[in-house]
Amino acid sequence: MKALLCKNYGNSQNLVFQNIEDPQISDKQVLISVKACGVNFPDNLMIQGKYQFKPSFPFAPGGEVSGIIIAIGKKVTHFSIGARVLALCGWGGFAEQVAVDENRVFHIPDQIDMITAAGTLYNYGTSYYALKQKAAIKPGETILIIGAAGGVGLAAVELAKEMGAIVIACASSDEKLKICKTKGADFIINYKKVNLKEQIREITKNSGVDIVYDPVGGEYAEAALRTMAWNGRYLIIGFASGQIPQLPFNLPLLKGCSIIGIFWGSFAEKEPQENLKNMGELVQWLISGKIKPHIFKIYPLENAADALQDLQDQKVIGKAIIKLGNWIEPKLIDTSNKLKSDIDQEEILLPVVKFKNKFELKKNIGRELGKTNWLTISQERINQFAGATLDFQWIHIDPEKAKTFLPGGNTIAHGYLTMSLVSYFVYQLISIENVNSLLNYGIDKARFISPVPVESIIRMSASISNVEELPNGSIKLFLHCIIEIKGQEKPAFVAEIISMVF
Repeated sequence: MKALLCKNYGNSQNLVFQNIEDPQISDKQVLISVKACGVNFPDNLMIQGKYQFKPSFPFAPGGEVSGIIIAIGKKVTHFSIGARVLALCGWGGFAEQVAVDENRVFHIPDQIDMITAAGTLYNYGTSYYALKQKAAIKPGETILIIGAAGGVGLAAVELAKEMGAIVIACASSDEKLKICKTKGADFIINYKKVNLKEQIREITKNSGVDIVYDPVGGEYAEAALRTMAWNGRYLIIGFASGQIPQLPFNLPLLKGCSIIGIFWGSFAEKEPQENLKNMGELVQWLISGKIKPHIFKIYPLENAADALQDLQDQKVIGKAIIKLGNWIEPKLIDTSNKLKSDIDQEEILLPVVKFKNKFELKKNIGRELGKTNWLTISQERINQFAGATLDFQWIHIDPEKAKTFLPGGNTIAHGYLTMSLVSYFVYQLISIENVNSLLNYGIDKARFISPVPVESIIRMSASISNVEELPNGSIKLFLHCIIEIKGQEKPAFVAEIISMVF
């Protein structure tokens, strides 16, 4: 396969484009045929030997890819060959194939194209974590975004505006600031032309800013810190300027403000459940059109070094993308006429709760496993179920007749369809390592409480109700499961699910 390799530390022009052997995968990895790769600031740091992670030579930069799974490891449970995915590989993305651990891979919804997918995770994941978890941004607060036309900066402009903040965008050129305006910035500052501190004081009428979002560092950091309001939050995202500022500690003391470091990669690793929620919300906003990455330029793999140089020279506005090959995106699902609540959220399939082995289950009897993603019960899904079961009752598959004879005028999903989705939902809630199989084989105490009309949106919650060890070494797992309907108090289905863990 072809790859752009770093063989020794230096700038982007030292990278070598050549053929190398295809990567091998471990039992818990998938092999991805890369279609697109996002270009990010850590890529430049990595090839210069300045990043916290230092892969062995030779390596390909590129930590954010989209593509198709072409092979899976023996212990991979949540993906199959042919799946469209995006992945946080860390490095290796500037190549035709990359091996990635299963827990760093996400399904791409049918509504999102490969280029958009490759330009989303790093920028929006970092910015959303910074604003939501660390800054706890509130509607009406004022945020100053330095380097607002860069990848994470532009994502922060969009997200902060969507979250109800007053956005002051700062950048080094009028061209960059025009893009910030289109993304929702309320005020813009060209800090190459005006005094940053004085301009902020004028905009805020000397009240200061509640939040500073700083991926740049360098000469503007102290000026921004001096404009902070009481109880402000200064978010350190990175140092794109190449200079780590030396800030006077008396300023946070006098202003009662907090200086907060943002390392999204560690957050995703140490708090996977919260990160998973973030990803689900971001994907939903992406599908509904509330956020959209600004693609600066698409480069072929052989010119990926130019993309890194453009990023280093601060020419990139938004996101640069590497496209591998001459593929054409197939027609995507059109959601422009759908209500936001009607959109399936089948895209995030990482488990909420992980167990290292099956014997840990016994220590967790009574544990809540959380809730799955929402899933829309479409007429197409109902028809497919009817075709699979040969059960063609008109109340399920005849919308015209339903308009006349059924309350509400809608077809109703077969109760067994609702029940059949339990297995799908279970795999979103739980993952057990070092086992050969988790087989859902029995249902006890099942109750169909509420009908599920077409276009209803459902999800499942579950808890571990009991665990039995069997003589053959397997585990019998009992899960109390509730499938709820969005907007309704009464659930659709309640049952105890019996699974065998081998």
